Amino acid sequence: MDGRPQMTLTGVVLDSPDARELARFYQRLLGWSATQEEEGWVVLGAPGGGAGLSFQTEKRYVRPVWPAVPGEPQMSMHLDIEVEDLEAACEHATRAGATLAGFQPQENVRVFLDPDGHPFCLYVD
Repeated sequence: MDGRPQMTLTGVVLDSPDARELARFYQRLLGWSATQEEEGWVVLGAPGGGAGLSFQTEKRYVRPVWPAVPGEPQMSMHLDIEVEDLEAACEHATRAGATLAGFQPQENVRVFLDPDGHPFCLYVD
């Protein structure tokens, strides 16, 4: 051991003007269930374990701009979601409430925006 204490990444937290609404979008997209829900906070658990997704209400939330534009709020992170069938996954994401981003940087990747503007990528390996 290198002296580091044991650490386990348990989740990623996305800010939102309405945590419950954004969590509902990701439930539709991923099919994950809520494992915790209270005022301003929702946790979705990944099936089979691993890091989940959490959502917290942030009253001062500012929607990020992607791709980045000087002087505008920039994304600080994005989600990468591997899929087997890119076309089917894109159709599903759109039905769930995502918006296809105007700029698409790669052939095997599709960038979408969730209802609050967080970018996420669907990709085939």
